[in-house]
Amino acid sequence: MDHLPLPLEGITVVAVEQAVSAPFATRQLADLGARVIKVERVDGGDFARGYDTAARGLASHFVWCNRGKESVALDLKDPRGLEVVRRLVADADVFVQNLAHGAAARLGLDAATLCAAHPRLIAVDISGYGGSGPYSGKRAYDMLVQCEAGLVSVTGTPEQPVKAGIPAADIAAAMYAFSGVLAALVRRGTTGRGGPVEVSMLEALAEWMGHPLHHALHGGEPPARTGLAHAVIAPYDAYPTADGGRVLLSVQNDREWRRLAEQVIGRPELGTDPAYATNAARVAHRERTDALVARALAALGTEEALARLEKAGIACARLRDLHELAEHPQLAARERWRQVGSPVGPLTALLPPITLPGGDEARMGDVPALGQHTGALLRAVGMTDDEIAALRRDGVAA
Repeated sequence: MDHLPLPLEGITVVAVEQAVSAPFATRQLADLGARVIKVERVDGGDFARGYDTAARGLASHFVWCNRGKESVALDLKDPRGLEVVRRLVADADVFVQNLAHGAAARLGLDAATLCAAHPRLIAVDISGYGGSGPYSGKRAYDMLVQCEAGLVSVTGTPEQPVKAGIPAADIAAAMYAFSGVLAALVRRGTTGRGGPVEVSMLEALAEWMGHPLHHALHGGEPPARTGLAHAVIAPYDAYPTADGGRVLLSVQNDREWRRLAEQVIGRPELGTDPAYATNAARVAHRERTDALVARALAALGTEEALARLEKAGIACARLRDLHELAEHPQLAARERWRQVGSPVGPLTALLPPITLPGGDEARMGDVPALGQHTGALLRAVGMTDDEIAALRRDGVAA
């Protein structure tokens, strides 16, 4: 099969971005072939660069969200720095920003202003709560939006609500910004016009709350917090094994329960016992149901428990930590790991989950140093070496 170009080759993206939501969105675009120009502050750049030093001295958030981009460091409060961004945008297909509320509008970099000046441009505003409404000016960080969107209310144990262990609100907004750009590019291909795209973290995460939200909206009680257990299915939980591991299993129907009772628990009579024979009965007697499963698995090592569950046709999984994820045999067998360049040398990274048969592999470019491409980009917009030197001397560029 002939190799096809990556879908976004020839597309240029300019991003005034920070933290996770916009950088993760534009990283998806870069992986699919777009040229992404990342505009950063002169004094330290994207503040995610300083979150930690876990990735061999670099911040793990930044490494994750910023490969394959060109970094230009500019002071946008100086008219000369802002003029450079305007020149970059004039030649771009897509502009993305997630500055604090009102900051982009003050700079003339909000989607409405830019699209009025450049009809073919697709401009994306990412915010915490949207550009209007009583919360529009409220500061929005991931954990705060997880709380506002109700995610924390359904996550954790009966005694303690907890936030998700990943920045779920940021990721949700990023993926809707990514898909919004793709949709707008398709529309531009048929109409010749771009236009504004707006994504808010609250609305993105509220959409992801669909199942518990609809459960509560239409007459049901809000799902209880049940830790690793499922609120309305039993048995569906993680159970300790004899060698210190934990195995999660899920029984989705009563036929599976009968197989579990016979082939794993070793008590086939439980398959037809009215106290356990239906999911409703098992949920009503959840503690006794879980105790039966836990007793059976506690007598088995992890590998034997998984083997028995697989043989019985019961959905199951090993409860892995992050090091075990990095060594996952499925990821290894599918050759999902690659090396990407960075200022500290090669770093291991996962291929993005979109696989395009017949096309080239995703372009996993280097993680840029702050201002690594400033000189080249300033020259590309027509500046002379003397002008560039003056910007650097005045602290407008780095």
